[in-house]
Amino acid sequence: MAALKLLRPALLWRRAAAARPVCASGQPQRGHRLTPSDDELYQKTTVHHLERESQDMFIESYSNRGFTISGTKVLGPCAVFSQAILQWNIGTHEDINAESLALFRLLEPRIEILVLGTGNHVERLDPAMLRLMRKCGIAVEVQDTPNACATFNFLTSERRATAAGLIPPPDVKGG
Repeated sequence: MAALKLLRPALLWRRAAAARPVCASGQPQRGHRLTPSDDELYQKTTVHHLERESQDMFIESYSNRGFTISGTKVLGPCAVFSQAILQWNIGTHEDINAESLALFRLLEPRIEILVLGTGNHVERLDPAMLRLMRKCGIAVEVQDTPNACATFNFLTSERRATAAGLIPPPDVKGG
């Protein structure tokens, strides 16, 4: 009889759990109180592998002719994104203006930081153009090309939304 008194609350709980409302799919509806069967039903974890994460672009080397980016040789100035490389139609740092930077403002997903490599030296760019980029939510870092390559690689390795506009340094051989 004592054993029956101990089992009675468990039997009442089980009967109450069995009387829970059931939706059309036959699955129990979630109420304010979860039962052990709910935990088993709703807290299972499944993993579906849809697609491998694609590799980010890294700048491996540079020369006076262009760049080697993730095994791909690129001649001349280029725009580098984490997943793409594009030819950048400029000749020198003097050609960097609001129109030539439109590419970086228009592409999706939006970038946070634009690293500009201006050749052998850090060159001064138009402050109004830099303000325009900042107004669009893009920070611009102007560096010489060797440092811009290193900065781009570092930011990419940190999974930052970054891009680079690079001009090959004219006085460098190799690559």
